[in-house]
Amino acid sequence: MTARRVVIGVSGASGALYARRALTLLSAARAGTLPGVPAQPELDVHWVATANAELVWQQELGEPMPAAVAGARRWAAHDFSAPFASGSNPPDAVVVAPCSMSTLARVAHGGGGDLLARACEVALKERRTLVLVVRETPLSLVHLRNMVAATEAGAIVLPAVPSFYGAVRTLEDAVDTVVLRALDRAGVPLPLLRRWGESP
Repeated sequence: MTARRVVIGVSGASGALYARRALTLLSAARAGTLPGVPAQPELDVHWVATANAELVWQQELGEPMPAAVAGARRWAAHDFSAPFASGSNPPDAVVVAPCSMSTLARVAHGGGGDLLARACEVALKERRTLVLVVRETPLSLVHLRNMVAATEAGAIVLPAVPSFYGAVRTLEDAVDTVVLRALDRAGVPLPLLRRWGESP
């Protein structure tokens, strides 16, 4: 089933490139500006970022996190008026990219008091897709156990580990191998990179 409402959550882990690229691709998919991809105006894209995510974005990308992205509605970190804050109006998919170990812990154990944590909680309790693009290295036993707990609760743990078999040539290509896999799981497949077994 193709997702219609997608929430992108941005936590304070390293990897702001993943968030920026996911938002850019979803915006372009809605507008029909991706090569070979028909416009998908029915995509209802929302996003929310933590305070730490804004700091990391500035540090890694050398620019402030945008207040707005075309075709996507941004919600403040504690604005629980967002529709996806309630199980009565859940999103089809939530993608947390990047997902910090603190966010992972909140997902695994049902804690946290901000909108990002609530979006994840709603996705799990309503049996909707929750993709956690976790970003940390090395991993402690606590991290690994939290990944197991989140998976057992219904989340998809998708580490921010690029693949290199699809004619990857640039950093953006490598980032896309992660972001496109996450969007696949969210129900928004975009044919922008060669997949395993496809001809060049």
